[in-house]
Amino acid sequence: MAKSRKDGIGRDVTDMSMGGVSAMFATLFTNPIEVVKTRLQLQGELAARGQHAVFYRNVPHGLFVIARTEGLRALQSGLPAMLGFQFFLNTFRLGVYRITERRGFITGPDGRVSAAKGALAAAAGGALGSVAGTPFFLVKTRLQAQAAKAIAVGHQHRHSGTLSALVGIYRSEGVKGLFRGVHPQIPRGAVGSSSQMVSFAYAKQRLLDRGVFADSPLMLSFLGANLGGVAMTVCLNPFDVIATRLSNQPVDSNNKGTLYRGMVDCFLKMLRSEGAGAFYKGLGANYLRLGPHTVLLLVCWDQLKIFEEYLRR
Repeated sequence: MAKSRKDGIGRDVTDMSMGGVSAMFATLFTNPIEVVKTRLQLQGELAARGQHAVFYRNVPHGLFVIARTEGLRALQSGLPAMLGFQFFLNTFRLGVYRITERRGFITGPDGRVSAAKGALAAAAGGALGSVAGTPFFLVKTRLQAQAAKAIAVGHQHRHSGTLSALVGIYRSEGVKGLFRGVHPQIPRGAVGSSSQMVSFAYAKQRLLDRGVFADSPLMLSFLGANLGGVAMTVCLNPFDVIATRLSNQPVDSNNKGTLYRGMVDCFLKMLRSEGAGAFYKGLGANYLRLGPHTVLLLVCWDQLKIFEEYLRR
């Protein structure tokens, strides 16, 4: 009975909360790169290569241009919305993975995580979290796209802040408007989460098998998280670009997107207008954000799990 209370719903809630809190901690440090990534993904929208202005060449250049033109504060554009998105995404993403791992649903008799079961649990959690966080992703994209006229890319919505944007979108477009762009969020969350979590767990186990940093959980998490960031970036980027485009597009009087009818239409138009390389716009920025973000997130998450286990003992 004591064990049931110890490992029951209360602990599940704790597991989910740890995921959300870890993600918010990481976001505080990586949001400036997310701003640059968003603008790189919108730069040259539906224009052939060489047929559009290039305001941002790469991450360092983007950071410099934004800081010089709009001030250092602009590098944290959309931070509250990004914190909200990361909290909902990782409350489900890491929470579901942790719960299934702790309850033995994805581990074998030897205690190792099954790659297939782990990928499925991470994908389910990532998809759920992405759907739950869609309104915040929508708002953070629009806020981060807003820029001074001299360096503006994509449609400029001119929201004044996270709360006013959420309220304004709800009043003008209803609940459906808040979930604009939700369709690519599902594969974005599922593919990104499964690739990250499985590669993270696999890397840690391989290092442990070889006795590398077996006595240093922090370094073990750090190296495993770096591999997780690489795999996640490659798998995630195409869905991320499409989600950004759908979230930022203008809408007509009937609240329908004026550039894309949906995920498939966006994919085809990008392919025809910009070429296949468009799906990897902002790839470097995505890794430079996801790499440190993954490290900070998963290291913080691992340390919280260790601390929780210590308190329970």
